[in-house]
Amino acid sequence: MKRLLVFIAVFATCFAVSAQQRPQYTQYILNNFILNPAIAGIENYVDVKAGYRNQWQGLSGAPETSYLSVHAPIGKSFLYGTSTSVPQGGGTNPNSRSYLQNYMASEPHHGVGFTAVSDKAGPITRTDLNFNYAYHIGITEQINVSVGVAAGVSKIYLDRSQIILENPVDQAIGTGSYDQFKPDLSAGLWLYGPRYFAGVSAQQLLKSPIGFSDDPVAYSQGRKVPHLFATAGYKVYLGDDFAAIPSLLVKVVSPVPASVDANLKLAYKDRFWVGGSYRKDDAFAGMAGFNIGSLMNIGYSYDFTTSGLNTVSRGSHEIVLGLFLNNRYKVTCPQKSW
Repeated sequence: MKRLLVFIAVFATCFAVSAQQRPQYTQYILNNFILNPAIAGIENYVDVKAGYRNQWQGLSGAPETSYLSVHAPIGKSFLYGTSTSVPQGGGTNPNSRSYLQNYMASEPHHGVGFTAVSDKAGPITRTDLNFNYAYHIGITEQINVSVGVAAGVSKIYLDRSQIILENPVDQAIGTGSYDQFKPDLSAGLWLYGPRYFAGVSAQQLLKSPIGFSDDPVAYSQGRKVPHLFATAGYKVYLGDDFAAIPSLLVKVVSPVPASVDANLKLAYKDRFWVGGSYRKDDAFAGMAGFNIGSLMNIGYSYDFTTSGLNTVSRGSHEIVLGLFLNNRYKVTCPQKSW
């Protein structure tokens, strides 16, 4: 029982440091869709992203996260034209000042998507599957707003073989089902224009109980808690070929303190970018990435841990691979989400 209590204490500390039950993402700027369902269908192609994160490398049982996301616009505006108002051939470089002269708000359209996230920490593995829907509408000639929802299921699995108990019969974790399935619901709002974006979203709106005890009355159960996200970014043109994109992400998960991420991305044309990130009381990060024609892009980040875990952690690695499918307008760089 003592070893179990030690593990629970360490696991609770990890949650307190990361300020969330859901996975941490350093490169959220590359795929805000993983946090906000309102982004579904924002571009005029099928946007596919796959990500992997190895957090706090060197710490036994530290979180490992993998995800796959897919989203696209639907409707006649997309099938027979361009719902996102990009000219044939991809338009102008979105990191150039001239892009502002050609930018138009997207035509009203629907977006659909799918996310699959697997997160493993110690003996607990969680898999989330969600289907997303969003609706985009122009409120001015250059500004869009979209609303979105996501619904799905969470599977939470406890691997008892990784837990060594002083007493093999421990009612705190019980002997029942290793798997738990819980419904999941998220919602979001997204505002975007040629030089800025801002959004709010909420995940885990259903406060489902979580526990592995055979006696939930005697042993209090945990619970999924809502996660609130607010993010904003602004594009600053530094010439005809360069742009700087500062952004901010605030995460609120009661009862732990709010988490704040500040990012800066420097992009050259539609070819490559570098950047840095600071997560309050947790880590600094360096990032880099590039676009490969009109087919794919790739980003990598490394977190330097600054919290108390830096004595045992060798940092965190994260990689994101993106594919532009059905890219009939040969877009080589995201036009609406950067």
